[in-house]
Amino acid sequence: MGMLVQLMFVLMMATALVLAIGYFWRGRNPFSGRGEQESGTLYVTGISPRPEALDDQYVTITGNISGPSLVAYEAYGRFVWDVNRWPYVGEQIPVLYPSGKPQHWFPDHPGARRGTGSPFHG
Repeated sequence: MGMLVQLMFVLMMATALVLAIGYFWRGRNPFSGRGEQESGTLYVTGISPRPEALDDQYVTITGNISGPSLVAYEAYGRFVWDVNRWPYVGEQIPVLYPSGKPQHWFPDHPGARRGTGSPFHG
């Protein structure tokens, strides 16, 4: 009987440890956890001027993101963008962000270059 109690205690501790590690890992990685990404729309309220250069350039965008779990989340970001598809004030740009973490948004737009730029908390 004593051996069974010890075995149950060890199993409970191991389970608790695995759950704790999973909980902390999910909190540090914005794309982990439930693994869900939400789609939303950024209504552009401000944009940096379009440069005269003909290649990819940095753009600063401000606006409000609305999505399944958001209403008018204030957003700000700087990204590398194709100047031939430069965004404009009033444009509605599709965006992606991890569920519950809109501060990590990224434009889902043909002009945006993946792996570049950085959204800022807004």
